[in-house]
Amino acid sequence: MPDRPEIVCICGSTRFLHQMRRANRDLTFEGVIVVAPGEADELITDEQKAALDALHLRKIDLADRVLVVNPGGYIGESTRREIAYAHAAGKPVSFTGPVPSGQ
Repeated sequence: MPDRPEIVCICGSTRFLHQMRRANRDLTFEGVIVVAPGEADELITDEQKAALDALHLRKIDLADRVLVVNPGGYIGESTRREIAYAHAAGKPVSFTGPVPSGQ
């Protein structure tokens, strides 16, 4: 038996916030520790966006695996960068939607 629950980092476009929240809830009820993108209720500056992007990479570092929330197969630039980072770090990556080519 593992000495701690699995840790999953959720990635994806903030346009899918509702779906990411649902994935977070479902994983949590499965006994998984979930780390997810930060949320903001207002527009953020480019500097804040860069800081949040860097912080999310550290969340990937903490995770055992990455779950990409990608309804309809959509993956934006930031999420592509996170997927590449996860692969480079040897983290397994799975998708809720269609798997992009080359994955």
